[in-house]
Amino acid sequence: MSFVKALRCKECETEYGIEPRTVCDNDFAPVEVVYDYEAMQGKVTRASIESGPASLWRYRDLLPVEGEPLAGLRSGMTPLIRAERLGAELGVKELYIKDDSANYPTYSYKDRVVAVALTKAGEFGYDTVGCASTGNLAHSVAAHAAAAQMKAFVMIPHDLEEGKIVGSLVFGPRMVKIKGNYDDVNRLCSEIADKYNWAIVNVNLRPFYTEGAKTHGFEIAEQMGWKLPKHTIVPVAGGSILPKVWKGYEEFIRLGLVADNQPVIHAAQAAGCDPVVTAIREGSDLFRPQKPDTIAKSIAIGNPADGYYVIRIVTDSGGYGASATDPQILDAVKLLAATEGIFTEPAGGTTLASAIQLIESGRIPRDESICVCITGNGLKTVESMQGQFVAAPVIRARLDEFDEIVKQIDETQDVSRPVAMNPT
Repeated sequence: MSFVKALRCKECETEYGIEPRTVCDNDFAPVEVVYDYEAMQGKVTRASIESGPASLWRYRDLLPVEGEPLAGLRSGMTPLIRAERLGAELGVKELYIKDDSANYPTYSYKDRVVAVALTKAGEFGYDTVGCASTGNLAHSVAAHAAAAQMKAFVMIPHDLEEGKIVGSLVFGPRMVKIKGNYDDVNRLCSEIADKYNWAIVNVNLRPFYTEGAKTHGFEIAEQMGWKLPKHTIVPVAGGSILPKVWKGYEEFIRLGLVADNQPVIHAAQAAGCDPVVTAIREGSDLFRPQKPDTIAKSIAIGNPADGYYVIRIVTDSGGYGASATDPQILDAVKLLAATEGIFTEPAGGTTLASAIQLIESGRIPRDESICVCITGNGLKTVESMQGQFVAAPVIRARLDEFDEIVKQIDETQDVSRPVAMNPT
């Protein structure tokens, strides 16, 4: 059964029916899905969740859908890794990596939000879906639309990484490259949604789309043995994932599924696009839009739609924000790969590099539990790692030549694993 009650304005609390709607008519503030939590009591339990499928749809009672899922039947339930080696490197007691670089089918957290959005699009009767994307969302919309047999249009900035472009086109969507950055693409998509009556998942279906991000937080809590990490570090692009991870934590607390340990949530951005983190550092409720200039293109959104709510949630929880330079981002990508065998895209490097800053500065105590949210796979952005490694030697197929290479390594005591960056 569905426990959805309404869409509610996040500011004036005016309620609307369940319909394709992004903002309130009264104040143009965003609307979000609200649920009947009283009706959930005794029905949504640890046991009911654990008996569900090994996918994000085990949390179906906490998602805004009525019928059977149309997409994402194998999405979610990504690994939560106790990062012992990385934790030792950073000198922290209890470190976890929530690894959505392993999410199926397109290896980013976007598979969660798209699964919910496409299911809702089908319920609303749409036959064409689309998105404004910095890469991962286009990839996910294209893949899920193919599986659901829906038509797809994906709109992207003209300069995205080739891996993400090919990874989207293989599923057969119509792709359009827009001259400009993500904010330019998003503005156009708002007009497209109105004119063509298409389901643009992060525009006119945004309230339903963002609810899928809660499952990232739900899984962290369940995989930790039904408890919450004290600190969670989440990347910020448009601002959809951080507030929803927090909402997921709050819902589990409200339903008595986890104890309230007063969790803290922190924001991570690239230094070349950090409007939210800048506002947090300045103690401001409002951010100033920026023009992105960073290697972390998947989170390079200079005017984040939910930036205000990210600032408010981070501040209210007692958290903070950190931003990482491009060299720090790449160092963090290499550090995570070398210590835990996880190859993340620059967005994940941003989150880890920011976490390191927060730990080194004392904002996150080393003796408290920490979860770093990795949201995308590095195999889509191999271009970003060009020039980061010494070229491999070329030898003939002779053992004596190989012996010479081993001797050189022994003599120099070469260690390829990078060390933690200095946050300064």
